[in-house]
Formats: sequence, structure tokens, C-alpha cells
Amino acid sequence: MSRRAALAGIVVASSLAACAAPRLAPGEPREVRALPLPPFQENEECFAMDRGEELRWRFAADGPLDFRVQFRDGKAVVVPVVRERVAADSGRFVALAAQDYCAVWEAGRIGVLLDYALELARPQR
Repeated sequence: MSRRAALAGIVVASSLAACAAPRLAPGEPREVRALPLPPFQENEECFAMDRGEELRWRFAADGPLDFRVQFRDGKAVVVPVVRERVAADSGRFVALAAQDYCAVWEAGRIGVLLDYALELARPQR
């Protein structure tokens, strides 16, 4: 590979990374409309949560999909919230420990259009 081609690849990769959505932050709700989710593909939103912080979600799709909230504990993936083959859901999850969590939507054999909203809320004192 020529040096020029290698540099072009770095520029493209950097541009794609720059387009990534910023991480979800408390007090800054995120709403996404009509996100195409092809068959067997995932959409993942990751965020840091403090102990006692609450994740609020709602979503609707034009077909069934799987939804989960997960985090890593060493090499293991822990999944405290699971919704299988649903077209809509809403709920809340309270973090038991300060760490990174991810909300993940996964299409089945048929792709879907997904609308979702996520919000992090600090614990009320």
C-alpha cells in the first residue's frame, strides 16, 4: 500500500470517529428518530453512570427487536435489563455502581426503523 493510500485511510477513519455522537450526559436527553437498524445489526449508546443515577428510556420500532442495558464486569458482560422481541418499551434502571453502561437495540431477521429517547438523571437528595 502506498503512503498516500495509508494517509487517506487515516483521514477517513478520523472523519468517521469525529462524526460519532457524544456520550450521553446527565441533563442532556437524547432523542433519535427513524434510525434504520438492518437485520441482525445493533445500535449501542454508551454512557458513564454514577451509583444511584437513573437511566430512563423509551423506544418504538416498526417491528420486533431486542433491547438490553449492559455493563462489563471484568471479562463478563452483565445484562440487568432485557426485553426480547418487543416493538416498544419504556422503563428505568438505577445504577448500583459507578461504571460505564450501554443501551443496546438489536434487530432480528427483519430490519426495523427505530425511534428512541434516553435520559440520565442524578439521584434526588
